[in-house]
Amino acid sequence: MKDNKLTIFQQVRELESWQAVAFSAALLERMLPNYQLFCEATEFADPSQYRNSLNVIWEWLAHPKTKINFAAQLEKVESAVPDPNDFDSIGVYPAIDTAMSMSAIILLLMEEDLQGAVVVSKLAQGTVEAFIEATSEVELSDEEIKQHPLMQWEIETQQELLTLLASSPKSAQTCKDLREIAIGEGMSNIGIDIAP
Repeated sequence: MKDNKLTIFQQVRELESWQAVAFSAALLERMLPNYQLFCEATEFADPSQYRNSLNVIWEWLAHPKTKINFAAQLEKVESAVPDPNDFDSIGVYPAIDTAMSMSAIILLLMEEDLQGAVVVSKLAQGTVEAFIEATSEVELSDEEIKQHPLMQWEIETQQELLTLLASSPKSAQTCKDLREIAIGEGMSNIGIDIAP
């Protein structure tokens, strides 16, 4: 059997620029609750600025003529990245992954990192992998991590997003469909409830 991860990253590399941003935004929808919960639990930062940045990205996707100052967005995002040394909580790592993903998608929009979507795809899977390891009472093999329901769900969701993008036009409706896949289960990629 082919390694699912590999084929996903290959598919992500081949996305057109609009598709790459849309794919990344959908994955971020699944990661954002991890950041929000961390901020609420630690009073680290105001999580709404990340929500606002992601809303701006969706707005740009639906209406590409929208003028957005991405450099200013990047500055806001980068000013609110937690330092793992400051927190004694496993929640800091999914929050950092979310922050790095948000930076990657903005750099992709600015055309400074054309592999931004691959970065987000890897970070999303990495978040799940680290969470599975951190919450397991025994050491798990790579194969056991791959077979874990959360990891299976992450891979399946990424595949579903890629399949939709491959057969859908660049449109506001496609964005809506992607978001629906991302938040349809009502949980983040590590199983945290998505607040309405």
